Formats: sequence, C-alpha cells, structure tokens
Amino acid sequence: MGATLMAQDEAGLDVDQTLKNLQGTWPKQYEIIDSVFSKFKNDSLALKELIVKSETANALEVESYASNKLGELYRNISLYDAALEMHLNAEKLAKRAQNVQLKVISLNMIGVVYRRKDIIKAALDYHKKALDIANAVKVKTPALKASIAVSQNSMGNVYLTLKQYDLAIAQFEKSLRIEKQLGNKLGLAINYHNLGYADEAKGLLDLALINYERSLDYNEQIDSEVGRVICYNSIGQVYIKQGRYKDAKSIIEDALQKAIQLEDQFYIAFAYINLGWVQNELHLDREAEQNLKKGLEISETYGLKMSTVDAHKHLADLYKKQRNFKLAMYHFEEAIALEKTVFTERNMQYVSDIIIQYENQAKNDQIRQLANENELVKSKMQRNQTIFWLAILALAITAGTMVVINRNRQLRHEKQILTLEQDMLRSQMNPHFIFNSLNSIKLYIINNEKENAVYYLNKFSKFIRKILIASTEKEIPLEDELDTMKLYMNIENIRFSNEIRFTIDVAEDINTSNIRVPSLILQPFLENALWHGLSSKKDDKQIALKVFKENQDFVTISITDNGIGRKASALINHSRVIKRKSVGLAITKARLTNFSKRFTMGYKLEIQDLFDDHNIPIGTRVIVNIPIRATNLKSA
Repeated sequence: MGATLMAQDEAGLDVDQTLKNLQGTWPKQYEIIDSVFSKFKNDSLALKELIVKSETANALEVESYASNKLGELYRNISLYDAALEMHLNAEKLAKRAQNVQLKVISLNMIGVVYRRKDIIKAALDYHKKALDIANAVKVKTPALKASIAVSQNSMGNVYLTLKQYDLAIAQFEKSLRIEKQLGNKLGLAINYHNLGYADEAKGLLDLALINYERSLDYNEQIDSEVGRVICYNSIGQVYIKQGRYKDAKSIIEDALQKAIQLEDQFYIAFAYINLGWVQNELHLDREAEQNLKKGLEISETYGLKMSTVDAHKHLADLYKKQRNFKLAMYHFEEAIALEKTVFTERNMQYVSDIIIQYENQAKNDQIRQLANENELVKSKMQRNQTIFWLAILALAITAGTMVVINRNRQLRHEKQILTLEQDMLRSQMNPHFIFNSLNSIKLYIINNEKENAVYYLNKFSKFIRKILIASTEKEIPLEDELDTMKLYMNIENIRFSNEIRFTIDVAEDINTSNIRVPSLILQPFLENALWHGLSSKKDDKQIALKVFKENQDFVTISITDNGIGRKASALINHSRVIKRKSVGLAITKARLTNFSKRFTMGYKLEIQDLFDDHNIPIGTRVIVNIPIRATNLKSA
C-alpha cells in the first residue's frame, strides 16, 4: 500500500513539474501535446493524474490525449472494456474541443479494441469513419497522415479476419507508402508483418518469411518488445508449416516468455496455442495438450474469438491423432460454431458494401462538388439587384441545375447498375474466376498476342452477358445452357494453356431448344472436373459432356473427365496449405430439388469413380437426370 502511494506521489510530482514548465498554458495542437506529455505514455499513474488535472482546468485536448494513452495501456494488458471506456471518452472530448486529429486518433483506437475482440462490423465502422474524416481535411499534418495510415492498416486487418486477403494487401500497401514518407519505423514494422500474414494465408510461405523478418528488423531498430513477440510467433508458424519443428519450438518459446513479461493476454494466448501446435507435431502430446488448454482458457476468459477457434482446432487435431474421437469432435464442433459468429453472411455483405462505396467515392465527390457550385450560383443570384444580372444569373442557375440534375440521374443510374451487377455476379459466379480470367487476357495483351487477347476477350464478354441474362431467369433452354458452358470452358482453358479437350455430344432425338433446365446448373460439375480432376494431371486432359434420353421422364446429362479421381484429389487438397473448398454441389442439389417439384419424377444425381482393369483411377463421371415431364396436377 505504501509503495503504491509513493508511486502515485512521484507521478503527481512529475506531472506538476511538467505543468509548471508550461507556465499555466495548456497546449491544444496534437504535435505539441505529444512532445510535452509523451514521456508519460507508459505510466498509468501519471496519465491518471494528468486526466484529473486537465479535467479540472477544462483542457479538453490534453484530457483526450491522456485518455487515449491510458486506453492503449489497458488494451495492451487485455482490459478491453476499460480501454474502450477511455477511448470513447477521448473521442467525446475531442469532439467537444473540435480537434480533428484527436477525434481521428480516438476513432482508430476504438476500432482497434473492437478488432482485438473480433467484433468485425464495429471495428470496420470506426476505422472507416476515422479515414473519412481524415481524408476530408485538405491540408494534412504529419499526425493526420499517420492516422490515415493507421486507419488503412486497421481496415486491412479486418479484411484479414474475414479472409479477404487481396483487399487486405491493398490497404497495407497504401499504409506502407505513408509510413515510408513519414519515416515511421513502427508503422513500417506493423505493415510488413501484416503483409507477411496475408502472404502466409495465401500459401506464399517464403515471401511471408521475408516480410516477417523485415518487420522484426524494424522492431529491433526501435527496440519494441511487443513487436518481437508478434514476429517470433509468426515466424514460428511459418516454420511449422515448412516442417521446421525444432526451429519453430525454440522461437515460439522465446515469444511466450516475452509475452508473459509484457502481461498482454492476447499474445500470451497466441504463444501458448502455437507452442501446443508445434509440440503436437513433435509428438509431445502431454505438453501439447497442457499448452493448448492454457491458450484456450486465456482466450475464452478475455473473449478472444479467433484464438479460441485456433485452440479448439488444434485440440481436435491432437485428440484425433490419439483416436479420442469424442473429444476431437467436441472441439471441432466448438471451433466451427464460434467461427461462424465471425464469418457471418452479414459481415461479408458489409465488407462488400464498403468496397462498392469506395469504388463509387469519386462519383459521389463529383455530385457534392456540383451541388456546391449550384448553391454558389443561387447565392450570387440573390445578391444581384438588376433585372439584367438577374436574367443572366437565372440562365446560369438553370443551366447549372440542369447539369446537376442530369449528372445526378446519370450517377444514380450508374451506381444502381453497378450494385445490381455485383449482386447478381456474386450470387452466380466466384469472383476469383472473373479476376483470374481477366488476368490471363491481360497476359496476352502484355505479350503482344493481340489475336488471342481479342479472341478470349470476346469469349469472356459473351460469357458475362449470358450470366447476366441467366441470372434474371430461374430456368433457360438447354441449348443456351450448353452454349454458356462452351464459353465457360473456353475461358477456363486459358489457364490450362488450352490443354483440355472439351466435347459436347447431343443425341439426335433431343431438341435442346425445347428442354428447359435451371440456369447455370452444369457449371459446378465442370468446375469440379477442372480443379479436382484435371488440375493435378500433367497431360491428356479431357472432359466429355453428353446429352441423351434413357426414358421419357428425364433428359440425362453426363460429364466425364479422365482426371486423377476423387480420392487422389482429396489427398492433394488435404496436403495443400490453401485448400480449395467446393460448396457448389450442395447449392446445385438444392436448386435441382426446387426445380423438380412440379414434375412427375424428382431429379437423380450419381457420381461414379472410374477405374481401369488394374483398379487404377482413370477419372470421374457425373450423371444427372433432369425431369422433363410434368403431371397435369403439378403443371396446374
């Protein structure tokens, strides 16, 4: 008790002396406040004393600054509710003081706390609000530029949590450019680490390691112990994925010791989970179980959702290896259930809406600019007295209004079309397919292969047009579906160097224009044949699509590939760092079920594994029977 009182007295004396040096003048600009009081940023007692004295003196800017610094200290020891309270108070004070820099900093700090707690939407809201306010300032101070970099970095981290890695990288690179201009080594360390995380998530382990080591170098230069903890843990994870288990164990143990000294429960949990992971790989089962349970306990205590998910997954792997399937299933189900609370459809839709908003930001700025010009014309008209100038101004305002109205209509129309197109494309096609197709066409252009570029660009445009048309209809003629699949295979074949031989064989007794099927129903089967059957095969790649009738109730469509077979494909996918997940089959079954309701017979779907005489896999065949004859009752 006596030591605490002595520390409080010393902190109070330090603050009093600093205030005495100011000669009763409280600074208002952030740069001056930081230069005077930054020495207290790691002293919670001094910061509390500073908050009390600045509140008494009604020094709103200093109180806001001190509240944010105290909130950071609380956050770094995982007292998230206390940290949030301090940052919210700092934002309120900055608003009262009309200090933009302190307001932006406070909003970013609130976003960081929500991100630590894996409350995705709130985090993205606050970071975006901070970024919008900072960008609206015409003359940006170094502190404001630094806040913009923090906002972009933090939004990138939110995208990382939602596994939107390309979007995250774009934000980190924007932030990195600002930090380089400012010469901020801490910002450079943070952004290089985040780039490494995104690279690791994409399976680029060597590149991830390079970026982690760059980050560690900057952390060494500024002597950041928390930076070392973060980098040691991340480097250890890469070592595990590379099979360097002893190296991983050593560096993660160092990370754990440093994290314990820092008392940051977020990184303590992170280190315990990583240590348990590598011990499991080294078959140190007892130690692995103990450390994973420690990591799980800390994560649950402090509400660290993603750390809790990781701990459950690694415990599931451990118990599965020990053939304790009951415990393995329990931890696996816990991980999946909690993960769904983070990766909700609402969160993913929210991110998509944010992307659309940024894409249309320039257009919205034009609308605001035209509206401002319109207001200026109106004010000039009111100030002029004579009929001549009134007429001139009336003409000007009429012309300006017409421009604004027409431009407004055009922009609203363009925005509406853009939103509609994205909604339909998101529901019908994988965005990665479109991105990769355009990338392939771009390579033809770069390599000056004009004919190929024009040919495939034409195919791609036709394909997109057919998707847009099909997206508005529940069912289309089989003839149109086959045409669309031809285009799809032509485009996908670019990425396979045109090695795939794709054929369509329609029986003579079938009129494809009179048979209707659900739109884009065959695309998931072709995609599976491509990526699970043929992508790992070296040569002689074939897919045959046949349309025929075995009875009058169905049209039968078979898709046969000569790939490596489902079993081999599953093994390859399991061994990859990034696993290609296919949910198209479940969606296709649901659509076929709904389509079949008005027919006499339901649909039939069969997947056959093909083998040669020596029982060696030689491909896969999908057979789907789509009903074509409805009863009078169901038709009615």
